[in-house]
Amino acid sequence: MLLAGLWGALAIWFHFLPAPPLHEMLAGGFLLLVLAAVVCLVLRRWPVIALFGACFVGVFIWWATLQPSNDRPWADDVARTAYGTVEGDLLVVHNVRDFLWRSDTDYDQRWDTRSYDLNHLTGADLIMSYWAGEQIAHAIVSFGFTDDQHLAFSIEIRREKTESYSALAGFFRAYELSFIAAEERDVLGVRTNVRGEDVRLYRLRMPPAQARALLLEYIKEANDLARTPRFYNSLTSNCTTQIFLMARTLQPRLGLDYRILLSGHLPEYVYDRGGLNTSIPFDVLRDRSHIRAKAESTDPEFSRKIRQGVPAPR
Repeated sequence: MLLAGLWGALAIWFHFLPAPPLHEMLAGGFLLLVLAAVVCLVLRRWPVIALFGACFVGVFIWWATLQPSNDRPWADDVARTAYGTVEGDLLVVHNVRDFLWRSDTDYDQRWDTRSYDLNHLTGADLIMSYWAGEQIAHAIVSFGFTDDQHLAFSIEIRREKTESYSALAGFFRAYELSFIAAEERDVLGVRTNVRGEDVRLYRLRMPPAQARALLLEYIKEANDLARTPRFYNSLTSNCTTQIFLMARTLQPRLGLDYRILLSGHLPEYVYDRGGLNTSIPFDVLRDRSHIRAKAESTDPEFSRKIRQGVPAPR
């Protein structure tokens, strides 16, 4: 009963958060009711227990009716979600983000439509951004082309203008899922040069054919999400689990591992499966993967400079 009451109170709290003091009254009232019900369970006073049961059923029915949406007052950086079309070897991606960031609140917005020749695809890189220790990180996959183009995909929460990120809220259908396609100088530059995060780049050992298959899987998932929105979940539907599920579509025997959930250790998982440069120890590879402050986000050579000194796949 306590666990059910805590779950119900948190669900109410996060969904009514933009409407204080309503969320405090409803969540607090639900917690008080469950505490009273537990006491009455000991005293065998069934009416209060029955009242809690009815309220819990009501909260659960309300929860089950919650639906994700693509139509909300979104924050600027997730206002659009990527989608693409493929005609032969030509990939056209719409809503490619190319912001110029001066701070988290001061930036120039730009969304573009970009074309990519899939015959020029050379491979992919795994990029990890750490902001709170080694256990949890944000994963980004970037695809490279022979003409020095790079297309980065970042799977993120789609938050509204009044919302901020909370890992706990992510368990309670507080955010939608978003596929962001972006220029590296945007999606990586904001993390290295504005937020001061520890960003590491790993060159994937992936032949062009496999990179193409993974890129097309990204486009398929992005198109599906543009048509049918889904909720983000901090455990089951986040940046790393979505990458894993797409990779598993291409390699069905890819094994589940705790490092998929502890996303900061994802590079070790990929290394152990031969997906990175295994000619050097992983600790050495990790030490040489840092790209913090290697280039300004306004530098047209940003993508080339952040790869200087990063071991190529072997």
